[in-house]
Amino acid sequence: MLPDLVPPVVVRPRDGRDHADRIALSAATTDGVHMRTEDVRAWIAERREANDFHVERVPFRDLDQWSFEEVTGNLVHHSGRFFTIEGLHVIEHDGPNGDGPYREWQQPVIKQPEVGILGILGKEFGGVLHFLMQAKMEPGNPNLVQLSPTVQATRSNYTKAHGGTNVKLIEYFAPPDPEHVIVDVLQAEQGSWFFRKSNRNMIVETVDDVPLWDDFCWLTLGQIAELMHEDETINMNARSVLSCLPYHDAAPGARFSDVQLLSWFTNERSRHDVRARRIPLADVCGWKQGDEAIEHEDGRYFRVLAVAVRGSNRERISWTQPLLESVDLGVVAFLVREIGGVPHVLVHARADGGFLDTVELAPTVQCTPQNYAHLPAENRPPFLDVVLNAPESRIRYEAIHSEEGGRFLNVRARYLAIEADDTVEPPPGYTWVTPAQLTALTRHGHYVNVEARTLLACLNAATAQPRGGA
Repeated sequence: MLPDLVPPVVVRPRDGRDHADRIALSAATTDGVHMRTEDVRAWIAERREANDFHVERVPFRDLDQWSFEEVTGNLVHHSGRFFTIEGLHVIEHDGPNGDGPYREWQQPVIKQPEVGILGILGKEFGGVLHFLMQAKMEPGNPNLVQLSPTVQATRSNYTKAHGGTNVKLIEYFAPPDPEHVIVDVLQAEQGSWFFRKSNRNMIVETVDDVPLWDDFCWLTLGQIAELMHEDETINMNARSVLSCLPYHDAAPGARFSDVQLLSWFTNERSRHDVRARRIPLADVCGWKQGDEAIEHEDGRYFRVLAVAVRGSNRERISWTQPLLESVDLGVVAFLVREIGGVPHVLVHARADGGFLDTVELAPTVQCTPQNYAHLPAENRPPFLDVVLNAPESRIRYEAIHSEEGGRFLNVRARYLAIEADDTVEPPPGYTWVTPAQLTALTRHGHYVNVEARTLLACLNAATAQPRGGA
């Protein structure tokens, strides 16, 4: 009897060079096989009109299957699934042993322990990689419908805890075929409003004949890049996933080597002592609860409210839920400059109470200016006034994007890349990095925050070219 033959072990390249070539070609291609870029906005509007969408603010007492717990005051779903609104108590020391200056505050926070899937399906048409985008309604989107990933679902959604229909194309992502994965990484959501929330950001390629339902379209990365320049068109989850794509780095170097950058970042994580613990929502100080909202006593930051939703193309047609609403338009900006002929952006090692690992790399400025309007200039976020007063001639990118519409209501920010002059010196907690260095860090979770990932997606998609030119 012949012995069983053991198949040889295949050794393959460790980098994604082939993926990066194809991604660069897709980024340089602005004519897709399915739809012209200039027709996408009209198509989104048509999908909005073709479905029955309605969002209405309601008192907390009108929430269906949601209620405030008697003892904790936490706002919970009767199934125990989805998410809860709880309290958070944070003490942040700016010192390695809790011996430096500190801040302390309490706030409501979203606790959602389950990991959701944000998955984009890729396929080649005519030798060019296209991405399957969905015109998806989210109750918190100011314009209701934006381009989202192919699949955007919590575990409660795709296991049908809501009693709705199946999530289309989930079979490509849960679990994925490892031979066809381009991106697969856990990334954190907003650390200021979520408590240790992560989603699985995925791009998976297929050769299958995928059904093209009415709310889906194939677009090249070049088309998506053009749409990134339009207000409130590409949703936050799609921006996050696309930021993780591997790109070639044609730059000769960077201000700091990768080892130096990681050492600086490790030092920032080490020197911040953030002690965050969940507390009952009923015990949160400085916030007041009414029939229709939970809000800060000074009217700043955000409020928790309730909505009733109808969406005829959703897995569940009607439901109610809590949402968080910001008090005003936010500002999210990178200062950019060339160092040695290489583009760099100024990042901030930002500590938020909801982060899993203390600090993530954030944009130069990330705030809602109204929350600081009452403070003297020295107590405002560094570079905020530089960004707000930047002349038009120095603005290299600008668009208004809304944040995650499944949990936030009308939360919008002005995203900017602003050319800095050569005199800008990074204060403690800030440093210059190249976009390529940030892109490399998105291969790992909890390094680059979601706001920085949005700006990175905009910068990468707008500048990528295949090796040797388009």
